Amino acid sequence: MKKYLFLFAVCVSLALSSGQAYAQRYLPGMKGVELRGGFAGSLQSPVDWYTGFAVSGYTKRANHWVAGVEYLLKNYGYRETSVPRAQFTAEGGYYLKFLSDPAKIFFLSVGGSALVGYETLNWGEKVLYDGSMLSYRDAFVYGGALTLELESYVTDRIVLLAHVRERVLWGSSLGKFTTQFGLGVRFIIN
Repeated sequence: MKKYLFLFAVCVSLALSSGQAYAQRYLPGMKGVELRGGFAGSLQSPVDWYTGFAVSGYTKRANHWVAGVEYLLKNYGYRETSVPRAQFTAEGGYYLKFLSDPAKIFFLSVGGSALVGYETLNWGEKVLYDGSMLSYRDAFVYGGALTLELESYVTDRIVLLAHVRERVLWGSSLGKFTTQFGLGVRFIIN
């Protein structure tokens, strides 16, 4: 009898542990925190970059929502120096999963986000080093973003992210469109 009980316990433990690696992915109600960053626009010198922090939650059908903040710095050449444009934005968005592999390791999602924030040019200084005046002004900006995101599960709690995003912001004195290429990491907290 002990022999059969031991075999039963071994079979049950093997059955429970074999699917465990994929058991906790994209469940409704799960939440995570993510850090992201990357390049904005082209890879010119000095480098235009962004960084951000977000909280996300998963819903039914493996979709997820995102709420976060982002800092973006673009530089515009002027003679032998550059004039910085910084944007501080808050985001709220929703992502739809449209492709995944059978092992539930890779997920491809498309998402839309609403953005609102503040933009400053040359940190509010209107006069440049040579006495030239900037005709652009600091402003509140608003708009949205369209994102294509690839998620890759390293473990059930750590997700690597890669995304391409197109932002459009009105209210800016400069260009409305910014393309972003970035990487990130998401930590599932429950």
